[in-house]
Amino acid sequence: MVINETFGVTYVMIAVTCLGAVLVGGLLTAMHLRHQYHPNLIGALIGALLCFLVLEALPALT
Repeated sequence: MVINETFGVTYVMIAVTCLGAVLVGGLLTAMHLRHQYHPNLIGALIGALLCFLVLEALPALT
């Protein structure tokens, strides 16, 4: 898919981010309900995932 418009790129990035947040949130909720993981472990997983995303996405955006 080729997007040449500035607004188009922004909308695609927002849509992918929202989809990823929903999928990761669902995964973490399922992990918590099924295995009774401690909330600190889930918070650490979310922090590690966000750190990885920022390190990978920031160079692509600039």
